[in-house]
Amino acid sequence: MAEEAEIAELSFEQALKKLEWIVGRLESGEAELQEAIDLYEEGDRLRRQCASRLDAAQARIEAIKLDSTGEPSGTTPFSAG
Repeated sequence: MAEEAEIAELSFEQALKKLEWIVGRLESGEAELQEAIDLYEEGDRLRRQCASRLDAAQARIEAIKLDSTGEPSGTTPFSAG
């Protein structure tokens, strides 16, 4: 559980950078089997942390609505897609 707490304390950028390092290490094929398994598990925890941070950020973003004259008239929840 210490690893979960450590990952939760990372910023999005720190988690992403560590995840990129893990992917590079796995793709290199240099990791022994147990190391590869451990890295995969850590990478999965980092992926979930990054996805959670992105979901939270998206929920906080609002789109500015414009009226017929092009002036801001309010906001609506952001919807990607």
